[in-house]
Amino acid sequence: MAYPSQLGFQDAASPIMEELIHFHDHAFMVVILISTFVLYILTMMISTKLTNKFITDSQVIEMIWTILPAVILILIALPSLRILYLMDEINNPYLTIKTIGHQWYWTYEYTDYEDLGFDSYMIPSQDLTPGEFRLLEADHRMVIPMESPIRVLVTAEDVLHSWTIPALGIKMDAVPGRLNQATFISSRPGVFYGQCSEICGANHSFMPTVVESVSTQLFEDWFFLTNSEM
Repeated sequence: MAYPSQLGFQDAASPIMEELIHFHDHAFMVVILISTFVLYILTMMISTKLTNKFITDSQVIEMIWTILPAVILILIALPSLRILYLMDEINNPYLTIKTIGHQWYWTYEYTDYEDLGFDSYMIPSQDLTPGEFRLLEADHRMVIPMESPIRVLVTAEDVLHSWTIPALGIKMDAVPGRLNQATFISSRPGVFYGQCSEICGANHSFMPTVVESVSTQLFEDWFFLTNSEM
């Protein structure tokens, strides 16, 4: 959960998000080193009174400023490609959930169970109870078992939407007529919040995504309770 004036990412709740945070720190350190070096060179060139008549025709310098950036790009690209392949990896998902975006609510269908599906609307501000978050709470949460591979099939019924849970490292566009796929594993129990990240109309700001991660036993208990109510 983000807090006011937060500058960094939310605490990771999945292995993929941990990898993304590590890659961000790696790339950010490279950017800092490059910026510091360039600033140092600029300062020295402006402040020094010494000149070198061979500096404009130096093959060694030209080789350095050609090869060094290529090496830096490789050091950034290889970890990035590794994470991209990890995000597309699917190994026998424990659960498949179909997520459908509407104006302006979400529909969740648990395709591994018969007749288990529900709509998820934002709770209006006047109906919130103490401790609940404005514009982030939903009347029905997407409940998942922790430490289990989850596959989410994302689509939309009307316009473009985007199903996003920052703590899980998930952001998948919901496109009408197209079925996009995302996988994740929740590494700890908790409630994780997100919002539609694609401008989808007048009430775009009022369709939150809420995922609750529980133990497998609690998930089965929730399933039987929800199924009996339906």
